[in-house]
Parts: sequence; structure tokens; C-alpha cells
Amino acid sequence: MKLFSKSQKSAWRLLPPPAVLVLIYLTMVVLGGLILWTPLANTAGISLSDALFTSTSAVTVTGLAVVDTGTAFTGFGQAVIALLIQMGGLGLMTFAVLVLSALGIPLGMPQRIILREDLNQPSIYNLTSLVMAILKIAILAELIGAALMAFVFVPEFGLAQGLWHSVFLSISAFNNAGFALFPDSLSNWVSDPIINVVIPALFIIGGIGFIVLADIWEKRSWRRLSLHSQLMLTGTVVLILLAWALFAALEWRNPATLGQFGSLGSKLWASWFQAVTPRTAGFNTLDYAEVHESTALMTMTLMLVGGGSTSTAGGIKVTTLIVLILATVAFFRRSTSLHAFGRSMGPDEVFKVMALTTISILLVLTGIFIMSIKHDGEFIDLAFEATSAFGTVGLSRGATAELDSIGRAMIMLMMFLGRVGPLTIGFFLATQSVPRVRYPEGKVYLG
Repeated sequence: MKLFSKSQKSAWRLLPPPAVLVLIYLTMVVLGGLILWTPLANTAGISLSDALFTSTSAVTVTGLAVVDTGTAFTGFGQAVIALLIQMGGLGLMTFAVLVLSALGIPLGMPQRIILREDLNQPSIYNLTSLVMAILKIAILAELIGAALMAFVFVPEFGLAQGLWHSVFLSISAFNNAGFALFPDSLSNWVSDPIINVVIPALFIIGGIGFIVLADIWEKRSWRRLSLHSQLMLTGTVVLILLAWALFAALEWRNPATLGQFGSLGSKLWASWFQAVTPRTAGFNTLDYAEVHESTALMTMTLMLVGGGSTSTAGGIKVTTLIVLILATVAFFRRSTSLHAFGRSMGPDEVFKVMALTTISILLVLTGIFIMSIKHDGEFIDLAFEATSAFGTVGLSRGATAELDSIGRAMIMLMMFLGRVGPLTIGFFLATQSVPRVRYPEGKVYLG
């Protein structure tokens, strides 16, 4: 049985590749929302708006919620959310290829260029093997994570429920989704060593990038790693240690956060978890509505940066931040090229990161502006929610549930753009046109 006629397939082929993928993700959001809206999937008779919001948050692996996932949805509904998270988290790298093949759309040169750009591959001919490697890494990591977390949840919730909590959290953590089946996320386990190690390990592995993981597995030597892997690993370690120290320093005496703990161990575990989760994981063991505004601003910066390319994380990516810093250093040193770890980068990389960063900042500012028109809440709360949505993080200061229909729609749009936007931008960055006319150079005074 053929799903599409020749004319329908031709219509699909006429669409630009980014438009095809946007439609695929939009279809996933709508279908997921309709399923979650049915009585079979929810227990509280949630509205269609709530169902679509939850579906959008799951497909974009964000984690922002307007209803409690653990009580508002049945076991079937929770399984649907887990499936949407898995498809959304790995979708840009794997399910796009599978879905396009199922639709009868061949992977032509434009599609391969998009995937090559998104996967940071030098060739367009090894994408299928890379997709299979990604699936294997994801399944293995999630199985190990679920097995380890079962030691925490099975004794507390029983075998069946404990295993389900472990599996759901493992899928959510590896895909940097931030969904949990508890109303206060993971606050009850703020000092638990297993939760504080396994959950961050999953979303760091998922967010560091499959290209980096494959590079480490193949090379197993720092000097032989690609420049991308070296920059990504270095940037990740620096950002984590810096955020850990800053969060502890800013919140150490706050009675609503770290100040409530009497032991040094609990404070360090809580600081560690809050330092790594803004890399678009979205889990929390402390209430972000109670942190100082300085801490919230630091967290927003980390959320905007996000994780790594070819990963389940969002944001502008760690390597983008590093290239921007290197370009700034090169400018003041009056150098025409960038250098790192004995290798150089040309102006093309600078143009790409400038375009991605500029568009991202403009989208976040636009979202904050629209949300602030009719919402009289604290500005820092609105900015926090918008940044969290665009970075597909899921951390919240409580403003999302209080937004009106326009604000909620804006959050949904921000989540969607934050997930599919980088791939669309990657298409335009990968498509270069040679100018037919060369204009004379002009002088523009800056600064």
C-alpha cells in the first residue's frame, strides 16, 4: 500500500529541505497533542491547549510544563511523552533520515548537506552509519542510566513504578528534556549521590555531541582528537567548573536555597546539579524562583549557550561561544585568523557563529518583548522563561503557568524555534552563493 501518490511526493520534493523538516516536527507536535488530549492519555481532562503545550515541550525536549506530568497523565500518556522526547531529542540527527525515507523522499544533495552541516561531518556519504551509531549510544546510555537509578526508585516506589520512574527519567535526562514525574522535579533527592551523578552524566553525555563521543572512541588520544572535540571538551569543563563555583558563591547563604542545608556535602551536591543543568537539561533540585537575580542571570547565560552540536542539547552551542571569544581575541591582536590547539579557523566559522548568535539573541528579545506587553509579572521571570524556552532547557521560575494565551503561544513558538531553528539556519549557512557583481569597497566607522 502506497502512502503517497507520485504527485504528492513531487510536492514534497518541491519544498525546501528545512520546510520539510519543520512540517515533520509540526506534525509530531500536533499528533502528540491530540493523543495526550484523549481520555486514554490523561486523568484530569486537560484542555487541548495544555495537551499541545506538553507535546511541544516534549518534542522540543524542553521540559516546561503547565500541568503536573506525573498526575495529569496516565501511564499510557507518560509513555507517549517519553516517545515524543526520544523522537524529538534524536530527531535532528536520526529520525529525520528515517522519516524522510519512510515518506519516499530520497536523501538528495540538499538534504545531505543539511545533515552533514548539523552533524559536523566532512563527508556526505557516511550519514547512515553515523545515525546507527547515535541510536546505539542512546539506547546503551539510557539502559545503564535506568539500571543505576533503579537502586534509588525501586526501594522507594516498588518494582513496577520504580522501574518506570527510572526508565522515564533516563530517557528524559539523556535527551536533555527535563521532564520528571514528580511535581518538584528532583528536589527530594537533592543530596542523593546516585541521582546527582547519574542524571548529570546522562545529560552531559547526550549534550556533549555524538561526534565528540565517536571521536573519543576512535582516537582515544587528546592530540589525535579533532579541533571540534578539543574545543567542546575544554569549553564544557570550563563552563561547568565556573558555574559550579559561581552558583555556590552566590547562593551559599541564601536560606531558600543552599542556606537551608547544614552539611557541606549537601551544599556542594546542590551547587553541582544547578551548575550543570542549565546546559539544557532542565531538571532541578532547588527552587529557581528563590535564587537571587544575579544567579538567575548567570543561569540564563548558561541556558543560551547550551550544549554541543550534534547533540540532544539546545542553545547556540558551546563551540559557538568559544569561536566568538577567539574572534574577539583575534580582533584585539589584529590577527586575520583564529588559532586554537595548534590549528586555525577561517572567517567562514566567524560568519556562521555571528549569524547564529545574532538571530538567537533577536528571537529571545522578541519573545521577552511580546510576553511583557500583557503580563505584569517580574521582568526577570519573563526573561528567564523565554530564555529557557528558546534554549530548550525547561527550568522555570513559575511564570509559564501564569501566562495568558498569547504568552503561552509565544513560549511554544520559542521552544519550537529553539529546536528546529538551528537546523534551518544551518541550511542557509551551508548554501553559499557566488556574487555575480563585485561592488567597490566602502568604509564604515564602528565603535
